[in-house]
Amino acid sequence: MKWEDAKRGFDSYLRLEKSLSQNSISAYINDINKLIAYLDQKFGGMLPNEVKLPHLKDFVGWLSEEGVSPRTQARTISGIKSFYKFLLLEEVTENDPTSLLEAPKVGRKLPDILSIDEIDRLINAVDLGKSEGQRNKAILEILYGCGLRVSELVNLRLSDLFFSKGYIRIQGKADKERLVPISRRAMDEITSYINGYRKSLRIDEESADIVFLNRRGKKLSRVMIFTIIKNIAEKIKLNKKISPHTFRHSFATHLIDGGADLRVVQEMLGHESILTTEIYTHLDRNYLQDTINQFHPRT
Repeated sequence: MKWEDAKRGFDSYLRLEKSLSQNSISAYINDINKLIAYLDQKFGGMLPNEVKLPHLKDFVGWLSEEGVSPRTQARTISGIKSFYKFLLLEEVTENDPTSLLEAPKVGRKLPDILSIDEIDRLINAVDLGKSEGQRNKAILEILYGCGLRVSELVNLRLSDLFFSKGYIRIQGKADKERLVPISRRAMDEITSYINGYRKSLRIDEESADIVFLNRRGKKLSRVMIFTIIKNIAEKIKLNKKISPHTFRHSFATHLIDGGADLRVVQEMLGHESILTTEIYTHLDRNYLQDTINQFHPRT
């Protein structure tokens, strides 16, 4: 099988069987394209089933020499491993050359979070005198109050709001649905936005069921959510680089710090694995330092 045929099959496999998003699929295919380009340059090209472990080790060494970070190397290797698992399933190859291929060790990076005071300052800084102010305040409240991904926020629909039950329905990764509790404060801010600014818009037919709209009555873009948050952070001179995901990290961390059960937080975040949620159980660094100072015999 030629590379192009293998990539087309892999694309279909990721889309239909793994239900991955287009962004994730594009990242996987890009990893394969990097490998193909390297093999063409270094070895004069070869078919997918001709690739052996030494070729892949050379490729990883080249990534390192090019200054590619260990984290990006690990992600690229993961993509290539997935590709060869697919080729094994399709019986294109009898052996998996990636089975002994090791990725560089990557430390788990703790996400940046906001304090409760910083959250309050950001939300209170929204200018309600502007026509879109109530919308922006509702966006911040639901990002922090429900721990949504930015893609989940921009795709939230009126038909997903079950305020009488105190829940919203979220369409997460791989089209997996989950129900997330929503606070009274967030419900009030969203209701004020829907009955005010949103009702005044001339709404595009395709966006009729979308909750958060721009001034043209269309669905907000992901970039617009980043811009809204960046502008508010600059307004209060917040000395942190934040994004919509920072609110999600803060939501999870504050829940766990307050004693919430890890499994419950996992469910609300829509994490497939509890290991992903465990990153939010990091302890306060001051507490760690105090513990060492108090109990370690050589402090």
